[in-house]
Amino acid sequence: MPDDSDDPDGPLFDDSVGRLVRPYTVSDGRTRPTWHFDLMTMVVATGTVLRSNLGLDHAHVLELCRTPVTVAEIAGHTRMPATVIKVLLSDLAERGAVVTRPFNTGKQGPCPGPDPDLLEALRDGLLKRL
Repeated sequence: MPDDSDDPDGPLFDDSVGRLVRPYTVSDGRTRPTWHFDLMTMVVATGTVLRSNLGLDHAHVLELCRTPVTVAEIAGHTRMPATVIKVLLSDLAERGAVVTRPFNTGKQGPCPGPDPDLLEALRDGLLKRL
């Protein structure tokens, strides 16, 4: 059996069945973020070193925020509900590890727009669930 210790999805994700840990376990059962985020809120890491260990899912979300990214993109990459991502981002924002920026349509500004391929895949996935 291959060693999954270096795999960020590790034993928590199985391609054939999906996530093996309930998403709300990741947020300690919390369903309401303490900060306001919508799906198109741009989030970026500040570079602040966290003094406390929040867990692997927080670390994964923080890694995705190295470059500006939308909440929807983070949810797509992690395969977790946006509500859970908003709770994790709230934890990170409270500790100064991430900041939010207005969504940029790509005209000008510091934040690039979201990946169109990812947004299309997200839309297609949502349509399949309807």
